[in-house]
Amino acid sequence: MSWEDDVEGIRERRERAKEHGGAEAVGKQHARGRLTIRERIEEVCDAESFREQGPIAGHGERAADGTLESFTPANYVLGLATLDGRPCVVGGEDFTQRGGSPSPAGLRKSVYAETLAVRMRLPLIRLLEGGGGSVTGSRGKGAPRPMGDPVYAPPRFQSVMQAMATAPVASAALGAVAGLPAARLVASHFSVMTRETSQVIIGGPALVERATGEKLTKDELGGAKVHARSGVVDNVAKDEADALAQVKRFLSYLPTNVDGLPPVCDCDDPVDRCEDGLLRVIPAERRRVYDSRKLIRAVVDRDSFFEMTAGYGRSQVTGFARLDGQPVGIWANDCRFYAGAMTANAAQKVRRFVDLCDTFHLPVVAFVDEPGFMIGSEAERTATIRHGAAAIFAVQQSQVPWASVMVRKAYGVAAAAHFGPESLVLAWPSAESGALPIEGGVAVAFRREIEQADDPDALRAELEEKLAGRRDPFARAESFGVHDLIDPRETRPRLCDWLRWNRPLLEALRGPRSYSIRP
Repeated sequence: MSWEDDVEGIRERRERAKEHGGAEAVGKQHARGRLTIRERIEEVCDAESFREQGPIAGHGERAADGTLESFTPANYVLGLATLDGRPCVVGGEDFTQRGGSPSPAGLRKSVYAETLAVRMRLPLIRLLEGGGGSVTGSRGKGAPRPMGDPVYAPPRFQSVMQAMATAPVASAALGAVAGLPAARLVASHFSVMTRETSQVIIGGPALVERATGEKLTKDELGGAKVHARSGVVDNVAKDEADALAQVKRFLSYLPTNVDGLPPVCDCDDPVDRCEDGLLRVIPAERRRVYDSRKLIRAVVDRDSFFEMTAGYGRSQVTGFARLDGQPVGIWANDCRFYAGAMTANAAQKVRRFVDLCDTFHLPVVAFVDEPGFMIGSEAERTATIRHGAAAIFAVQQSQVPWASVMVRKAYGVAAAAHFGPESLVLAWPSAESGALPIEGGVAVAFRREIEQADDPDALRAELEEKLAGRRDPFARAESFGVHDLIDPRETRPRLCDWLRWNRPLLEALRGPRSYSIRP
């Protein structure tokens, strides 16, 4: 007896699975400017490293003689692969079948993605394009009423949660993403969507119109213009290639799982590099703005700064970089938006970023130019003080090493968020701090005098200038209120030196993190 016929059946199913939804469906996918799921996996992973899980999962129809008449593969492709030589789990919907809405086998494979990542303790890459469940169920129209999972089955989102607590999770929206895939997108440490070809929505236009009466397109509901500012995604990519490149770059800064440490790279950027431009980056005129990203790039390893969530909470800049090859979290104020003040959105952005760095053991470097929490009616309506206090809690609950460089302002309660436990504190000559910024302090302390003056504006300006002139860059350093007052050009070598001393401390941080309740 030979098993040749059965082996031929395996081969035939594998070949048909690679056809996706057929030549016509694949052609339409390419015509929309989008890759198939297998092409995406090939693009993001190392060449020939993908090992599929369940390659012949799907539904086959046999003729009377037992030969295969037709085969419909599962519309979710999943497997193990390597990325830059490091192992990972990668998977995503096949939009050429059912628009990515899960088939029975496709649903099982998608659910298994997080389970596999948790079990193997590996980074998870999701390449998303598809809708969630259908009112007709995973079997389609005319199928028996769906019975759901058995009562003893673990909750579906349990493994989604466990994946984020175990290893890095990065997701890319590469087309329309709705329902459960949309929830998976945000249940990630990093999420990116393409500018022209993707939308992220809870429910599609037909569902929205039926429920609310709103008539909106997918782009109007959840296009890149919406979610670059909403905080649903971290980054917006110009196309699929850019999105996949960003996923790869994000993962390059992180360990394989929470039990590991961030990978240190060889660095050909001298640690003693001192940029003369740093001496002039902060304007002498206190009200003039500057480019905080230019400051960051002058300090970190060349071409290593990877910004995330730039369009959300725009008064704060967050991202990864390297110093002497060591991955670090970077946080700075952007004085071009609300003078760098912390808004409600910015506070939520900071809290999430600090938790990310603490979870994966990345030291944090903060370039401080904080005028305080945003004030005014909008700030009160958006609960800025509550979100701000939660951000401060996140900082104080973190265990990674912190270095805080005071480049200009550090005022009010919000300033407390920029200094982690036992933080190294360096100050530039341009640094100033206190309970209130000079302008606000003058308005409060000299209110009556200003109101009674013949020329209130002139008196206000005179008082502000007088108090600003009293600012002494040496006073805080002389009272040991900072570890050192430094020449701005020394910032890179000082931070690299700090990292070298603190790197052995990261060993004690291996493992998962947990936090008490926050405001």
